[in-house]
Amino acid sequence: MSGAFALSDAERRAWRDDGFFLRRAAFGAAEVESLRAAAERVRALATRLAVEGRPWEVDGNRYVDAGAVTVQLEHRPGSTSLRVVEPFHELDPVFDALMDDPRIVEPMRELVGSDRVGLWTDKLNFKPPHEGSGFQWHQDSPYWAHACGHLDRLPNVMLALDDADESNGCFRVVRGSHRSGLLPGRRGEGVLGPLFTDPRHFDLAAQIAAAMPAGSLFFFSPHTVHGSEPNRSDRARRAMVLTYQPAEFAQFKAPGRRECGRADLAHAAAAPGR
Repeated sequence: MSGAFALSDAERRAWRDDGFFLRRAAFGAAEVESLRAAAERVRALATRLAVEGRPWEVDGNRYVDAGAVTVQLEHRPGSTSLRVVEPFHELDPVFDALMDDPRIVEPMRELVGSDRVGLWTDKLNFKPPHEGSGFQWHQDSPYWAHACGHLDRLPNVMLALDDADESNGCFRVVRGSHRSGLLPGRRGEGVLGPLFTDPRHFDLAAQIAAAMPAGSLFFFSPHTVHGSEPNRSDRARRAMVLTYQPAEFAQFKAPGRRECGRADLAHAAAAPGR
């Protein structure tokens, strides 16, 4: 399908060559404020779930499972600050509706390679001021390789809820790293080591800091090496990462399938001349 939010030729080239592209300020100020309010409601709910759920720890990373939701806590010993909630879209109706937004779904149809797309997973990152920890260099595909056979059809999009720059630990990507597919992990460095990308297998000089204003959309390949520095500023750096897939597949963690944008398809099919 093609429409107002379809990929441009420049975006197609960037996806092919770089493994990512940016759409700046795709969401307006009022929309961003609504999404921030929803993020804080999810924070409050997930904090309660973290108290009630099943805690576990690996390599110093602290998690709590509460049903299909996994809450990760910040690294500082004793901290109750949230680092990541996955999945989160069913925890607030604003986020559930966002999964169908054509500004996200329409470009995802081309990146997935299907008119019918659904969710694979969705993560809400909080990265609080001063405490928000960094993410080591990694690809998403090794984390998912055990769970599906369609790794090349799992494009990501990050939606920034706050202005992001180097001072508050903005997203970083390694240009062109996706072209090598699955890269070797850091074996011998703990249980999680194999999920972090061995720096000998990509060009660190090709990294870019993806600074962007709130409301921006950053699309990136599941094979693109990415990470971030800690948040050393007085400002939050909240963001969500949504991963789409062909609609016929079940979600990664949440039960069942979640097809996205079906109303758009129905509207297009009913349009005059079709």
